[in-house]
Amino acid sequence: MTKPESILFFGTCLIDMANPEAGLAGMRLIERAGIRVRFPQGQTCCGQPAYNAGYREEARRVARLQLDVLAGDEPILVPSASCAGMMRTHYPRLFEGTPDAARAGQVAGRVVEFCDFLHRVLRIELNDLGPPIRVAVHHSCSARRQLLVADAATALLRRLANVSLVEPDHAHECCGFGGTFAIKEPEISSAMAGDKAAAVAATEVPLLVSQDWGCLLNIGGTAKQAGYAYRVKHIAEFLWERTEVAHEK
Repeated sequence: MTKPESILFFGTCLIDMANPEAGLAGMRLIERAGIRVRFPQGQTCCGQPAYNAGYREEARRVARLQLDVLAGDEPILVPSASCAGMMRTHYPRLFEGTPDAARAGQVAGRVVEFCDFLHRVLRIELNDLGPPIRVAVHHSCSARRQLLVADAATALLRRLANVSLVEPDHAHECCGFGGTFAIKEPEISSAMAGDKAAAVAATEVPLLVSQDWGCLLNIGGTAKQAGYAYRVKHIAEFLWERTEVAHEK
């Protein structure tokens, strides 16, 4: 993919409801790179919760709305590997054999995860204006195993001259969120999140960064309950804060 003139930004429901600052930061980074950002107002959930729970018709109903509002030819940028994976991998399966199969495939083919876009398409240069900091990074299962874009997030963070990356123990393990898994198996999910939160705390970093807000909600909430001192932040917000001109003042 070559650098486009404009993109559609799919904000995801978790970011929209719980961390809109990350979505705004992501759009500002893209605009600063000289690309027009369009945010379709009719967008909602990608349909993943219903899909994962086995409610295919309900998932199609939600996903079909996204096919409508994301119509066109522009790349669709998604600041979540989980949602991007649903749209890119599962939309064609969800609509297979239906009248919407062709446009589901067309939309899926335009979906690009946020970090992957910055790293591989824009090859963005990041001038780190922040103070030195040690940061732990968490890669979601979707980033690591489904879309294979975990390396993109790491590469972006390594372009920040004053940021030292720390990998916690058991970094390849799931945080226990897994969407509806956390609801269906709360005790197992809680134990997994506890292990993950403790591993991050053991690194003694002040901040945990990830490209998936769902994981950060899970780990961050668990860490807060356990009394750990570190904060969590979406990578889009972290990159913007480290590179905006306000640090020069």
